[in-house]
Amino acid sequence: MAGAGYDFYLGKCRLPVAPGKLQTKINGANKTLSLINEGEVNILKNAGLTDIDLECMVPQQKYPFAVYQSGFRGADYFLGYVESLKTGKKPFQFIVCRMAPGGKRLFDTNIRVSLEDYQITEEIENGLDLVLKIKLKQWRDYGTKTVSVSTSLEASRPRASVEPQRENISCPAPSTEQKYTVVKGDCLWNIAKKFYGNGSKYSVIYNANRSVVGGNPNLIYPGQVLTIPAV
Repeated sequence: MAGAGYDFYLGKCRLPVAPGKLQTKINGANKTLSLINEGEVNILKNAGLTDIDLECMVPQQKYPFAVYQSGFRGADYFLGYVESLKTGKKPFQFIVCRMAPGGKRLFDTNIRVSLEDYQITEEIENGLDLVLKIKLKQWRDYGTKTVSVSTSLEASRPRASVEPQRENISCPAPSTEQKYTVVKGDCLWNIAKKFYGNGSKYSVIYNANRSVVGGNPNLIYPGQVLTIPAV
């Protein structure tokens, strides 16, 4: 990626040499849940914060391929600037300008970020030049909300009220065997509640109608005729 086709900016500072690699990871925040009889489902949520990793050379001497905004500056200037981004505890703009060889403008990257950490590497094969590895994370503005609570509680204080006891109404269990035709929206639980007053007795109906319902008591269809045993 190094070359005149890329310009990298950390805030107001342009990197003298374009990084050899830029990695942008758009994180997801979706959540996978397991549902009974349904398997796994994915709950879609807004994307998480983007992570950006880059590694660049910081020259100690002037090279013809290095570009400076206001004349040559040594590595100490850029190291000091990066440190100020870290200690300043403020977000800044990360900008990448891309230009095709013919001069055509390509897409740009312009994202507000925070400096998470950085690493300085010195190797003998690089001479006095340094290698700077930087980790950035997308920044999103946030704030707190103020809630006003009224202190005049006496007038609006909730009061407990006693509801009259409800009459216990239950369906009498059928004294003789009956037939029932399934309609749309039915399930064995509701049918058992209708005839026995207790949906948990659906197994009584299921056991008497296995040849009609099949192996899954959750699957019944309109038009099926079920036997409702007497209990």
